[in-house]
Amino acid sequence: MDQFGIRDVFDIAIVALLLFYLYRIMKESGTINIFFGVLSFIAVWLITSQILELKLIGSILDQFMGIGLLVLVILFQEQIKRFLVELGDHKRWRFLKALFRHDKKQEQADTRKYVLPIVYACMNMSKTKTGALIVIRQELSLESYEQSGDIIDADINSRLIENIFFKNSPLHDGAMIIDHDRIRSAGCILPVSHDRNIPRSLGLRHRSALGISQATDAFAIVVSEETGLISVAHRGTLTQRLSSTDLEHRLSQIMAGEA
Repeated sequence: MDQFGIRDVFDIAIVALLLFYLYRIMKESGTINIFFGVLSFIAVWLITSQILELKLIGSILDQFMGIGLLVLVILFQEQIKRFLVELGDHKRWRFLKALFRHDKKQEQADTRKYVLPIVYACMNMSKTKTGALIVIRQELSLESYEQSGDIIDADINSRLIENIFFKNSPLHDGAMIIDHDRIRSAGCILPVSHDRNIPRSLGLRHRSALGISQATDAFAIVVSEETGLISVAHRGTLTQRLSSTDLEHRLSQIMAGEA
């Protein structure tokens, strides 16, 4: 019998880490029950086929395992893509990025130039209780969501943002998508979260913001039409009642790639 050594510990640690990442991503996307269901099926397969060596049921489950892997890849391609993006996320290797950062002050100035118009627009819309939903792209592409609305491709401008979400504007009901330093499109349709933990008092904008944050790594800002309160959704978590300072801080981190 082989001895249990450091290689086995390393092997178990890697598997545990991968399972943890999968658990976190599927919990954020609202598919955690499927995650536990797949784990249960694998456990039954291991017990019947590998431990008890039941040939008939083992062979049947072997066939399901072969087909099931392909089905899971098709069903959860977005979660798998997000998992791979998070695994290679540049924020996890920021010490390498710091080696090649030549002018940090200039980078902060550029970030602030894009952040302030968004903050000003959100604060003005908050005062007038103008509903808004702004999505800021990070690593994962939002092209399919951009195509669901009207392409704008304009500089980030607070007055333009406010005019788009003005209640008589034809684009005010959809979401605005910002990619780096450009407003790419408006009136976009986003996936709606079906998370049961969302308070019933929150409407479609909040559910859409949470939905896009669960499906991608995007950062979403919501201005409530009923209360004027500002909320943000990121990585499947909704944070409510943000002040202008809080919003500016979060946006600066997002734009600088530090969140």
